[in-house]
Amino acid sequence: MVKNGTLVNFASDNSAPVAPKILAALHKANAGPMPSYGNDPFTRRVEERLKEIFECDLRAYPVATGTAANVLGLSVMTPPFGAIYCHRLAHIEQDECGAPEFYTHGAKLVKLDGAGGKLQATELEVALKRSGAGNVHHVQPAVVDITQASENGTTYRPEEIAEIGLVAQKYGLGVHMDGARFANAVSFLGCAPADITWRAGVDILSFGATKNGAMGTEAVVFFNLEKAREFEYRRKRGAHLFSKMRYLSAQLDAYLTDNLWLDLAGHANRMARDAAERISAIPGAEVLYPVEANMIFARLPEVSLECLAVSDILYYRNGEETADEVRLVTSWNTSEQDVNHLLKVIA
Repeated sequence: MVKNGTLVNFASDNSAPVAPKILAALHKANAGPMPSYGNDPFTRRVEERLKEIFECDLRAYPVATGTAANVLGLSVMTPPFGAIYCHRLAHIEQDECGAPEFYTHGAKLVKLDGAGGKLQATELEVALKRSGAGNVHHVQPAVVDITQASENGTTYRPEEIAEIGLVAQKYGLGVHMDGARFANAVSFLGCAPADITWRAGVDILSFGATKNGAMGTEAVVFFNLEKAREFEYRRKRGAHLFSKMRYLSAQLDAYLTDNLWLDLAGHANRMARDAAERISAIPGAEVLYPVEANMIFARLPEVSLECLAVSDILYYRNGEETADEVRLVTSWNTSEQDVNHLLKVIA
């Protein structure tokens, strides 16, 4: 349940305002005319910055939403009769309103379990052995989709992704990463972005920015360059090629400058860890998953839930309204005062 008219946001990083440096970059980009459809200096610079960050050649395409980034990226990796293997809690399964099936013209999502919201290479291989590959009566394995950080706020370690990548390679599948909270994962792991993407077998990454301080922009990053050209046509055909692309790219340009993307995510992560440690100390409360990004899933005692329900805090009840679990999400602008207020309400 979402409480309306609140002052303190722990519901979603989508509810946070735009980071000042990104908003300033938009204002700067608004000065005078510029070439359209991505032929502007901001768009070119974003791709060069991403090449430096990922330490490889790549192609990058800004889009306005995470849904567009995910489903358009997936569309170049699977035929209509293909199968996309994902966690049962994956955003493409739970929250995309059939967009993956629509943009792939019918590919099937095959849902797998996994502790903490993460796929496991061993379970993936079991599913692929039973997939009926080559049998005309079955959808054909095409893509593995993983979410970094996961929908439970956990992160895949480099070796976990590499193991999944090896299984995918063995069975001829591509690997797609939903990185809506990719910055939070990199900040937590402290690793090179390359170590959890192309070096581990990822072909295409949805590189998130909206949840981490941008107004509305993501980038589809291709480490598999063979698929990039096709994407340009699919993006246009899918109505996601923006004429005034500079406004998307200016956000990403500021986001990637001087490690702003990691600074914003690092702050959100720290606020989540602080809140989780203090929630764990409440009698009868339980943090359900390791807090490895900016999300906390917690089981709270009834008195805490009652106080939260009538407070000025925006949050989500996880599952049914009668459930005793909540999801709390911190953002780039969550303050220590916000965390203190939350704990005052529920402790």
